[in-house]
Amino acid sequence: MKTADFLTDKNLDYTVIPHGDTYDAQRMAAAIHVSGREVAKTVLLRADKGKTYVVVVLPANKIIDFQRASQTLGGGKLELATEIEISQHCPDCEIGALPPFGSQYGMKTLVDATLAEDDQIVFEGDSHHESIRMKFADFRRVEQPLMGSFAREAQPTVAP
Repeated sequence: MKTADFLTDKNLDYTVIPHGDTYDAQRMAAAIHVSGREVAKTVLLRADKGKTYVVVVLPANKIIDFQRASQTLGGGKLELATEIEISQHCPDCEIGALPPFGSQYGMKTLVDATLAEDDQIVFEGDSHHESIRMKFADFRRVEQPLMGSFAREAQPTVAP
C-alpha cells in the first residue's frame, strides 16, 4: 500500500512535497529547504541474524549508535539491511526508499526521541521524488513506535 494511501486510510492530515529525485535524507532536506534535523531518516536493520527486521527512524543529520539501539531493543547484534532486503520487505516502494511505518510491513519501528522535540516531521514516502510532512503526534499515535535515544553526531572525516 502506498504511504499516502496508508495515511489517508488512517484519517491523518499530511502534506506531500514533490521534489527531484534524492537518494539520501540530507539531500532530501536540501531539496525541500529544511534542516536535516527536521527530516526523519528511515533505515532498515537486520536483527537476530536475519530473523527479525526493524525500521529505525532518526534525524537525517545523525547516525545510529548501534550499541544503544541494540540496548533499546533488548540486546543482540544489529546490522544494516541491504537494498535487496528493503525491496523484499517493502515491495511497494522504489528500490532504496523506506517510509517510517514498520507496522505497514509487519515490523517494529524504533524512533529516536529527539524527533519528538519538533511538532512536525518530514520523511521520504515510498519514492525518491516526494516527501511527506505530518505532525509527529499523529505519527506516534498511529505507529506506536518504541522510543529511545540512539542517534549520535557523525564523526567528522579527516583527510589523509
